[in-house]
Amino acid sequence: MATSKGANTYNRQNWEDSEFPTLCQTCLGDNPYIRMTKEKYGRECKICVRPFTVFRWCPGARMRFKKTEVCQTCSKIKNVCQTCLLDLEYGLPIQVRDAALKIQDEMPKSDVNKEYYTQNMETAITNSDGVSPVGALAGKAQATSDMLLKLARTTPYYKRNRPHICSFWVKGECKRGEECPYRHEKPTDPDDPLADQNIKDRYYGINDPVADKLMKRYTSMPTLEPPEDKTITTLYVGNLGDKLTEKDLRDHFYQFGEIRSVTMVTKQQCAFVQFTQRQAAEGACEKSFNRLIIGGRRLNIKWGRSQAALPAPKQDGSDNEKPFEPVPGLPGALPPPPEEMGDMGSNFFGLAGPPHMMPLHPGMGPPMMRGPPPMGFMHRPPHYGPPPGMRLPPPPPGMMPMRPPPMRPPVPLQRGLMPVHYPSQDPSRMGAPGLTLVGGPVSTS
Repeated sequence: MATSKGANTYNRQNWEDSEFPTLCQTCLGDNPYIRMTKEKYGRECKICVRPFTVFRWCPGARMRFKKTEVCQTCSKIKNVCQTCLLDLEYGLPIQVRDAALKIQDEMPKSDVNKEYYTQNMETAITNSDGVSPVGALAGKAQATSDMLLKLARTTPYYKRNRPHICSFWVKGECKRGEECPYRHEKPTDPDDPLADQNIKDRYYGINDPVADKLMKRYTSMPTLEPPEDKTITTLYVGNLGDKLTEKDLRDHFYQFGEIRSVTMVTKQQCAFVQFTQRQAAEGACEKSFNRLIIGGRRLNIKWGRSQAALPAPKQDGSDNEKPFEPVPGLPGALPPPPEEMGDMGSNFFGLAGPPHMMPLHPGMGPPMMRGPPPMGFMHRPPHYGPPPGMRLPPPPPGMMPMRPPPMRPPVPLQRGLMPVHYPSQDPSRMGAPGLTLVGGPVSTS
């Protein structure tokens, strides 16, 4: 193309000369200190075939270099990114956005009419604030659509900036190894519709395989069916956060019908909205499921549970939940003792019984409450065996007979000494040669 000032002077004056491109967050990358190369009139636009300023940059580490593909005039007409040609507000293809907002594409495709239309739109963009959309997209910001709320991408998708697949690695001839800037992965199926994408078809919104895939996903999305119990008029609203209040929920749900109550559960960040009529609850659920956004938060909508379907507590106060299933690999319950044991069934291992307690005389209190023992009382350790004169039954076959513990000889209590009740109180235990007086003499009165 001739670039002299004397040739095609009018079109030369309308060539684009910008300082920064119009990009989406995904194409721009996550690096805030990005460096770009600027080439004035470097290439011609893929749509209007006019020279424009080309920017080239790398979005981040281990990503491929990207550049602008269309001029800013064509991008502002459709409100799309100059590189990926996706909508700047929703991150969707133009075909999906136009189908959701019911926008008719008025841009001509012939060369002469396209140039005339582009010049008129560029004049309209110059006279506008440069931010609001022009032409058929002037009312896009005020329109709402269920498809856009469900399919819109709210966060950047940096996986789209990955390098291309190394063709030498596919052939088995790549010698760079880990230093290769391209991906060493298996390529996609060539018969896959996503492998055949055209930039002009995406811009004009026709025959876009990515748009067809997204629209099929929207038609196959699940819907929230109303419960069979007609008495349920309560909706569960989740993911409220800390800023949403009861007034915000009432301001949104009052348009569907009369609200009986709104119960806020701050700890769980949820609420229960109860309507007076079932028809109002169904309308609110249909209009709000997977599309309700209040205060920048996408809220979860579900139906409340029926009180009649909840299990009623038992009369005896016991829990009526179903028993847990046994965990595989754990040992089961022990079997009962054999019947041949007879009376020994309760004492399978032949252990000694509880200590034998001698009955007290009527009118006498417990031994610990009768004061100090009288003089001459001989302290004996507690008896843990059977009463004198009683013999233990023979042990089961294969077990050694149990013997009673050895008995220490009783220690006579001398006058003026404290009785020894515990082994730690025995002075001879610590290596003393004999007994030592502890305190004063003990009175016998």
